[in-house]
Amino acid sequence: MGDDETLSIILSSVDAFMKRRLPPEEIRRRDENHLPPYDLVPELAEMGLLRAPIAEAHGGLGLPWTSMCRIQERNASHAFFVCSIINRFICFGALPIIAFGSQTQKQEILPRVLAGRTLVALALTEPGAGSDARAVAMRARKVDGGWRLTGRKTWISDADHAELLLTLCRTPAPDGGDQPSYTAFLAPRRAEGVAMTPLAKVGNHCMPSFDIGYDDVFVPGELVLGPVGQGFQTIAGTLKYSRAGVASGVIGTAQAAFDLARAHAIGRVQFGQPVAAFQAIRHRLVDMHVEIVKARLMVRELARLIDAGEAAEEMSSMTKAVATDMLQFVTHHGMQIMASAGYAAESPMQRYWRDARLYTFGEGSNEIQKDIIARSLGLPTQGRARRDMA
Repeated sequence: MGDDETLSIILSSVDAFMKRRLPPEEIRRRDENHLPPYDLVPELAEMGLLRAPIAEAHGGLGLPWTSMCRIQERNASHAFFVCSIINRFICFGALPIIAFGSQTQKQEILPRVLAGRTLVALALTEPGAGSDARAVAMRARKVDGGWRLTGRKTWISDADHAELLLTLCRTPAPDGGDQPSYTAFLAPRRAEGVAMTPLAKVGNHCMPSFDIGYDDVFVPGELVLGPVGQGFQTIAGTLKYSRAGVASGVIGTAQAAFDLARAHAIGRVQFGQPVAAFQAIRHRLVDMHVEIVKARLMVRELARLIDAGEAAEEMSSMTKAVATDMLQFVTHHGMQIMASAGYAAESPMQRYWRDARLYTFGEGSNEIQKDIIARSLGLPTQGRARRDMA
């Protein structure tokens, strides 16, 4: 069976699954009650969605990222939170372990991730370290048999349900020098000394976020991910994949928002004609459609670069920034077109609009993405700007 045929089967399976398990009224219920999709993960794993882009040698389906991005767009056109949880399993669990994990981690942890039994949450952001990733203050000290982690992380999605927290810490420089060193750890969520506090949010209620305290938390040496002192490289190595996934997801959400606004504009009659017949509305819908298509083409180019093994840092930053800005544009104008019908609590438009606000600063702010692009153009930077993954 070729990739196109496999993709067609998966997309049909996604549509059937969503119709059965996540019809619009169920999505609304979950959003209103802040219910994450953890109960759906076994079915997502059975459908092959958690291992679709993973090489067959590692237990995956071996689909190209051009296919994976289309799958994630389709998922998010129904429910972005499904796209999000799949991203976590693949981009923060499977791919970092495949790229940087030890043989033991690949043999013992990776199969559980691909089967949906082990969720890995990325614990990077701190109260004083967001875009300035090198301001990470959380520390790890070497002890017999492993490491002791002390510090705090915040705004960590799905952390409480995770089995492992992919945690970046400051560690002593391997050469004993004064330069800061950073190491990545797969810290067990249930380890003694880990404390979780849920954080209230405006939107994305099916993607819970947490403040995490680490109080002298012991992490066995075999749960260091990648070489000691190379934590930035370990985490940055998979950001092109997560940004491709996020961009695909916001395109799916934007398409759903556009379709809703378009249907409303055609069906809503004012002054004796559909509001879509008025040039201001008609052209606004055209602009929304054009922006969606532009972002979709950028995602496909990013996926092509990933599949070809080519450098993708600049394109991943451009795609993430363009796609997330586009979603704000589409949902803003979708709300304006629908007016009170979109602002009503029962309308999906208000959820698209609320949720969209996160993505321009989540997974690396768009201002940082533009600095990454500027660096690729050879433009000078100011102050402490560094080559970070941000």
